[in-house]
Parts: sequence; C-alpha cells; structure tokens
Amino acid sequence: MNEKIEFAERLKKALIASGYQARPSILEKGFNSRYWGKSLSKQAVTRWLKGEAIPSQEKIQVLSEWLGVDPYALRFGDEALESVRKKRKAWEEAPLFEEREAIESFLRLPTEQKKIIVTVINLFLKANDPK
Repeated sequence: MNEKIEFAERLKKALIASGYQARPSILEKGFNSRYWGKSLSKQAVTRWLKGEAIPSQEKIQVLSEWLGVDPYALRFGDEALESVRKKRKAWEEAPLFEEREAIESFLRLPTEQKKIIVTVINLFLKANDPK
C-alpha cells in the first residue's frame, strides 16, 4: 500500500472513531469550520479520503485537533509514532547526560560551526579506525 492510501485509511478511521461518517461533505464542513486559512473544496478533501493526496502539516494539525488524534500518528501511523516515542524515551533516559548535553549544544550552533565539528569528529573516527 502507498502512503497516500494509508493516510486515507487512518483519516477515515479517525473520523469514524470521533463519531463522524467518512464522507467528503462532512470532512469539508468539519475541517473548514476549524481552519483559519482558505477554505477547501469538497474535491480537495475527497482526494484525501480517496488516497490521492496528503494534506500539509498545517492541515494535519487541524485535523488531529478536531478528531482527537496525534498528528504524527495521523500522518505516519501508530507504529511510526510508537517508534518515535521509544527513541525519545531512550534518549531522555540515556545515562550519559554530558554526551546528550553536548549534542543538544551542537544542534544550537550556526551551520558553519557545525560543519567544522563534524569534520573534526570524522577525522577522529578515521584516526581510530582499526583497519
């Protein structure tokens, strides 16, 4: 199955679980009443339900708030969400606080400084390669 069709299935399930029929007219009205941007046509939301298109992240956020589902799970599925949660938990529980703090500091650096640090790390890796 492709990702557009999988998204359509998750959207339909979320609609039904929230007490709505998975119909374009219902999706159009429900979405447009909550979205502050340009209103969408019935054809646009029909493409979501048919697995022909995936909405932008901004629109997924509106859908997820309306339907009471996690936006990541709506877009990528429960398995992907669970994988992200496990990785986040492992990161947060990592025993090496200093290393995690160093990585977080690295991520706050400007791009040019990041490039220098990556170069230095790669040089250390090459120097310690047991080949």
